[in-house]
Amino acid sequence: MIQFVPRQAASGFWQIATPVMAVLATMVAGGLLFAALGHDPLAAIRTIFWDPLFGPAASYSRPQLLVKAAPLILIASGLAIGFRAGIWNIGAEGQYIIGGITGAAVALAAYPAEGMWIFPAMVVAGAAGGWVWGMIPALLRNWFGASEILVSLMLVYVAQRVAAWMAFGPMKNPEGFGFPGSRNLQQYPAAANPELIAGTGAHWGVVAAAMAVLATWFLMSRHIRGFHIRAAGIAPRAARFAGVRPQALVAFCLGLSGALAGMAGLFEVAGPAGQITDKLGVGYGFTAIIVAFLGRLHPVGILLAGLLLALTYIGGELAQLTMQLPAASVQVFQGMLLFFLLGFDLLTRFQIRRRVSA
Repeated sequence: MIQFVPRQAASGFWQIATPVMAVLATMVAGGLLFAALGHDPLAAIRTIFWDPLFGPAASYSRPQLLVKAAPLILIASGLAIGFRAGIWNIGAEGQYIIGGITGAAVALAAYPAEGMWIFPAMVVAGAAGGWVWGMIPALLRNWFGASEILVSLMLVYVAQRVAAWMAFGPMKNPEGFGFPGSRNLQQYPAAANPELIAGTGAHWGVVAAAMAVLATWFLMSRHIRGFHIRAAGIAPRAARFAGVRPQALVAFCLGLSGALAGMAGLFEVAGPAGQITDKLGVGYGFTAIIVAFLGRLHPVGILLAGLLLALTYIGGELAQLTMQLPAASVQVFQGMLLFFLLGFDLLTRFQIRRRVSA
């Protein structure tokens, strides 16, 4: 028999080793899943992790790595700050959707005007929309003690309904022959978010993600607010004696994560997605939770985890096309990553020892 013995302090070795172990365990369990579905497991794993970078279609899929990773890294950077403080924003998907809507609203209101002010105004509006959506659970927690987990999650479904209403109603393209959806912002130069360097996939969202990683590192390691966040997450009662105001911290963390998610939504709408549709949410907000935890809530870890999850997105789509893997199986594969990470995370806080009988 074995027993789990609490460690006096979290193990630094296991904090680094457990994400690697989780990835390897996901590959093994995913291979068994694909084999159970009647597919070659080694071929499926190779298609997901190798072919997007070095396969026959790598010239197309490699630039997509930054396209897919940018929103994940941007959203996860904001989520990690709240998670470090013990503030759980599970509704980044809703903030992503609302940010895309408010940012696109600026462009559609200005159409067909031209001017360098339009795209920056869209970015500000996208961040403001996500901030407002993130502040709803913050205020409800501060005023009424509501759970930010439940409120932020429920607001995702409200945001999805708002997006559908906009696509079929106020934002519907008057020149779209009756089809739902807004104008295509990629065809509106003043509002478009194109590649900055041809063939790389890098657009302004990639730049924002890189800036978010640097800003998160500075905040958490060089700013007094980062000390407050870490203190609140480790010892909430002691943090109060150190001058941390819990309500202000809740508003800061949820507002900031909402703003970054809203910006991610705007960059997506103005770039790869191109328009407001009833299918605006693609799951980036939920996948970013996996990215944050896989990256150990550290900016550098989030950067690497975002690239890895983006690789599974691209490789999963490639596997669906070339091997006819079900889309749901790829989603289960991604979910396994969080499952194994949380399971192996026990090793950072507990030692496994053999139970000695009395």
